[in-house]
Amino acid sequence: MTDTALHAVAPPRTGRMRTRDGTILVADIWQPEGDGPFPVLLMRQAYGRHIGTSLCYAPPEWYAARGYIVVMQDARGRGESGGAFDLFRHEAQDGVDTVNWAAGLPGSSGLVGMFGFSFQGTNQLLAATQHCPALRALAPAMIGWDLRHDWAYENGAFPLRANLGWAIQLAAETARLAGDHAAQATLFAASRALSFSGPAPVRPPVLDLLRRYSHYTTWLDTPAEDPYWATISPAAHLDAIIANKPAVFLIGGWYDSHLPGTLAAWRALSGHVPARLLVGPWGHFPWDRRTGDVDFGNDAITDIDQQQVRWFDHWLKNRPPAVPDAPVRLFDMGAHAWRDSADLPGPRATFHLSGTGRAAIDTRDGALLPAGQVPPAAVAQSLTLDPWRPAPPQGGSFGMPVGPVDRSRTDARSDIATFTTPPLAASHLLAGEVRCRFVVRSPHPSFDLHAVLSRVATTGQVHTLAEGYAAARPGETTVPMRATCARLQPGEALRLSVALSCFPAFPLNPGTGVSPCDATLADMGVTTVHILTGEDGTSLHLPLSPAGE
Repeated sequence: MTDTALHAVAPPRTGRMRTRDGTILVADIWQPEGDGPFPVLLMRQAYGRHIGTSLCYAPPEWYAARGYIVVMQDARGRGESGGAFDLFRHEAQDGVDTVNWAAGLPGSSGLVGMFGFSFQGTNQLLAATQHCPALRALAPAMIGWDLRHDWAYENGAFPLRANLGWAIQLAAETARLAGDHAAQATLFAASRALSFSGPAPVRPPVLDLLRRYSHYTTWLDTPAEDPYWATISPAAHLDAIIANKPAVFLIGGWYDSHLPGTLAAWRALSGHVPARLLVGPWGHFPWDRRTGDVDFGNDAITDIDQQQVRWFDHWLKNRPPAVPDAPVRLFDMGAHAWRDSADLPGPRATFHLSGTGRAAIDTRDGALLPAGQVPPAAVAQSLTLDPWRPAPPQGGSFGMPVGPVDRSRTDARSDIATFTTPPLAASHLLAGEVRCRFVVRSPHPSFDLHAVLSRVATTGQVHTLAEGYAAARPGETTVPMRATCARLQPGEALRLSVALSCFPAFPLNPGTGVSPCDATLADMGVTTVHILTGEDGTSLHLPLSPAGE
C-alpha cells in the first residue's frame, strides 16, 4: 500500500477500559483494515463520544482510512463512562491510563497521538504531564494553559457570559446523566435565555444547580493562590511535560477567547519540545472562510485535518514531510493568505495617545501617534461608566458573533474613547503580540479597562484585530491584548478604543473596591477615570513594521 492509498475501515466497535481506581471508561474504536500495526489517535470527550469530531474535524473514519486506529472516549462521568465528572481534576491520570490502554489495542503499533479542541485540547496536555512513553504527539487546539489566568479569568476579570454559558451546558448534561430531569430542564431553559439582570448578576437564580452540577462556583470563589488551580493547569507541570518530550502542534484562532492560553503554551514549550503553532482567522469554532462580517477566502477554510495527519505521520509513523512545515504559521487577515515564520514577534513600535479631551465624544479628536510626534501638552481624557447603559462587546473575541464585525457605531458611543492614527502612507505588517500600558487617575479604588485595536478601512468600517480586558486600579496597568496578523494597506488606519466595561461579556465593576463577582445592583454607581495622554501617559505597543521588512 502506498502512502497515498486509503484503507477500508471496519464498522466502529465499543471498547471498555478500567482506570487505576477501577472506574470504567467507554470508547468507540475505528479500525483500519489491512496490514498493521497502526498508531492510535485518541480524543477524550466531555460532550459524549458520539459527537466525535463533528464540530471542527473530519469524522473518525476519515482519520482511520489514513492508517490510524481512532479512539473516541467518554471522559469520566460523561456519556456512558463511570465515575463523577469533576472538571479537569482526573484528566492527567485518566488520560495516561487511557493512552496505555489504547497503545495495547489489537493491531496497535504501541504509539499514540491525541487531538481535539477546547476541553479535548487541554486534557491532552494534562495527560502529557504523566510519564508515558507511548504518548508521542499532541495536537491541542483552542486551549487553556494556566486555567486561572487564561480561562477562568482574564487579567483578573471574570468572563461572565462565557463562563456562565459553558457551566450551564455542562451542568445540564450532568443533571441528565444523574436522572435529575427537572434540573436539566431548568438549566436548559436558562441556557436559552441567559439573563444578567438579577440582583447579583454573577450569581444567577440557577446558582444552586450550578453548584451541585458544575464547576461554576469553584471557579468563582477559589482564590488565585489556591493549589486547586495548579491541579487543573498544564502550566503548573511544565517541567514534567518537557521531560516527557511529546511533539506538540498548537492550533489557535485570532478571535478565539482561548488564544492567550494557546500562545502561552507555545511560548512555554517552544524550544523545549518539538512544537509548531498555527493561528487562523477563526473564533472558537467553526474554522471556516467567514468570521464576523469578513469572508477571508478559500485559504481560510480549515485544512487542519490534513495538517494533523502530516504531523502524526511524522511523529507516529516516522515519515518525513514532503516540505518541512515552518514552526509558526499565521493567517494574514489583510492579505487573506498564510504567512510562515520562525516565531511569533513581540511589540516593536510604540504609539502614544493624544487629543483635546473629547475622544469619547468625537471620534476625530483622539489621535494615536508614534513617539516624537506627540504634542508636549498632555491632556487627560475623561471616561465614564454608567451602569444603566454600559458599553457592550462588538465582535472581536468577546462579542456575539465573534470576529471582525463593524464597530464604528459602537465606537461612536460617549462612553468609549477612540484614538486613531493618521491614514498610513505605505503598506505595513502588523504581526505578533499587542499590549497597552495605561496610566490613569481616578477617585475610585477599582475599575476595569477594555482595550480594542481595530483597523479603520478607507470605507469607514472598523474591524477588531486584537483586544484585551483587565481589572485595574489608579496608576499604571498593562492590558495584554490578543495577538494578531494583518497586512495594512495605504489609506487604512489603526484605532485604539477604550471603555470601562464590556457587558455582559464581563460583569460591571462597581468602582468601590468590591469584586465584580460579589457586587449586587445596589453596589453599582457611576465610575469615572482619567486616561493620561502624551509621551509619559498611556502607550500602545504594536508588532508593526513596513511591509517590506
